[in-house]
Amino acid sequence: MALWGGRFSSDMNTKVAEFTESVSFDKRLYKHDIEGSKAHVTMLAASGIIPGKTAEDICAGLDKIKNDIENGNFEFKIELEDIHMHIESALIDALGPEGARVHSARSRNDQVALDIRLYLRDEIDSIKEGVKEFQKALVEQAASSSDAIMPGFTHLQHAQPVLFAHHLLAYVEMLERDAGRLDDCRKRLNVMPLGSGAIAGTTLPIDREKVQELLGFPEITRNSMDAVADRDFACELLAALSIFSMHVSRLSEDIILWCSQEFSFVELDDAFCTGSSLMPQKKNPDIAEISRGKTARVYGDLMSLLTLCKGLPLTYNRDLQEDKEPLFDAIDTVKMVLAVYPPMVATMKLNKDKMLRAAEDPFLMATDLAEKLVENGMPFRVAHHRTGSLVKWCRENHKNLAALSLDEMRISIPEAEDDCLKLFSPSSSVSKREIPGGTGPGQVKKQISFWTARLSDNKDR
Repeated sequence: MALWGGRFSSDMNTKVAEFTESVSFDKRLYKHDIEGSKAHVTMLAASGIIPGKTAEDICAGLDKIKNDIENGNFEFKIELEDIHMHIESALIDALGPEGARVHSARSRNDQVALDIRLYLRDEIDSIKEGVKEFQKALVEQAASSSDAIMPGFTHLQHAQPVLFAHHLLAYVEMLERDAGRLDDCRKRLNVMPLGSGAIAGTTLPIDREKVQELLGFPEITRNSMDAVADRDFACELLAALSIFSMHVSRLSEDIILWCSQEFSFVELDDAFCTGSSLMPQKKNPDIAEISRGKTARVYGDLMSLLTLCKGLPLTYNRDLQEDKEPLFDAIDTVKMVLAVYPPMVATMKLNKDKMLRAAEDPFLMATDLAEKLVENGMPFRVAHHRTGSLVKWCRENHKNLAALSLDEMRISIPEAEDDCLKLFSPSSSVSKREIPGGTGPGQVKKQISFWTARLSDNKDR
């Protein structure tokens, strides 16, 4: 008979047990369940609710159970439903009736809410470290290729010359905001729910602040119904992981394009590529492609959890058992990406000559010409129109913008001077953009120095 089976006259149907079990996936919470239970019984003893000796025996028993699980000496049974009932049942088997005191003044509802929060705190910390390593790989690659010039793109068309390092550092900025979202999420979930009971708290004289202190929470939940019923913190985490995955997907798309023969800007190390089962010449950027694909999976996990929660009345409903699989899946997926992506970026090799040749098209410096006219006193819209007319004339007459004579340029821009003929070098173009946030070499070096120092700081960001 189940631990909750006092009012039932028969055991659960086998198929129902299979349908309702969650231990097959929630057993990963064992450490956090044991951590929470040890804090709980320590508080129960301090509050005079259970004997001190019983609390000591329970804590020792919990430590043995943890050791047994980690050494593969623990049997999981679907009839015990979840990891919480498994641990409590094992404790009772070991200690007899005194072991049953572990569940005094708590419900599985607030117990699960606690375990999830403890688990997510640890996972967020781990993911943040992974994001930091990802940033380091991008910054180190940027530093090693700080002189590489490539065409920047808008609408997937050549736009203006930029430093390759500037492009990579754009993703470092995105990842920093991802880390900030993880920080924000951690702050909101870092609230201690134990003591909320099933819905209304408990009549026993517990000391919730004691458990809060033992488990390192900065505060306790204020409403017992909210504490056991809501999973907004889990939704928020999956939203943050979805945005992170979106950023990874965009970088993946860039890398996939750069690896193509049409671009040939970079080559990935063989260790991070695969071949074709048919075409012997192929070298495919599968890590980038799979990472791009896994973004859809993380999005699906978020939508699954949002849909799960959207129609639930207060307070706890068994539907919430289904929160764990999408949550675990998204975390596992992101951690897997973080394990393979940074070393792929770190070992990426650049074809600087091919990048530069692609950036040498003089028409990419048309904006430089328009801004030179502004510098010489012309209103920008007039300068933009005159430059556009010049580009049109060049196209129609098969002329290279950089090879024009002053007289030819003055056909469209009567105000043009000699200095307007000296603007069509990619290195000159990027060097003129020495404003904060620009792609100028000095500014990019400052950004590399900033991120190198920031990411080497062990303090929490």
